[in-house]
Amino acid sequence: MAASQLVLLWKILSQSWILPVRLPEKEPERGMRILGLDYGSKTVGVAVSDSLGLTAQGVETIVRKEENKLRQTCARIEELISEYQITAIVLGYPKNMNNTAGDRAQKTEDFKAMLERRTGLPVILWDERLSTRSAERILMESGVRRENRKAVIDKIAAVFILQNYLDSLAANPSGGRDGCGDGDQMR
Repeated sequence: MAASQLVLLWKILSQSWILPVRLPEKEPERGMRILGLDYGSKTVGVAVSDSLGLTAQGVETIVRKEENKLRQTCARIEELISEYQITAIVLGYPKNMNNTAGDRAQKTEDFKAMLERRTGLPVILWDERLSTRSAERILMESGVRRENRKAVIDKIAAVFILQNYLDSLAANPSGGRDGCGDGDQMR
């Protein structure tokens, strides 16, 4: 499947499944790169936007041995922020399908606070419901073998999360968005 087909498929899938959780007070300016993260219990998928803020590209999957051992993960994220000259971070927020926040969402909020403290950058929570399933579906349709999917699925999910955020900015360039689409905002 060609890259343009993947982007189109993602745009179609994202319109009905993934809604924003919290909008930033100030949107990142065009020409500034944004980091997208899919935070999991033992991995963090990483994506970065182009300098125009139009497309998201997968960078890597950061793997750690234990869930609570985040020092090396944060150090690697800080390296990527410096390398790509990142000005904002979009962090996938794992809400339940019934729109409630569970244990994983609380851990994500804690990770968000840690990132803000360590990097000094704004961290935007973005609803990631079904992003991993969408990534898996794309990989299956692309013919990626099951044993090879695990290595890239979180990176692809990070691309989906970031691309959805970028698309929301492009859909309303005046910044006049009214919230989260579903009425819920993080407090």
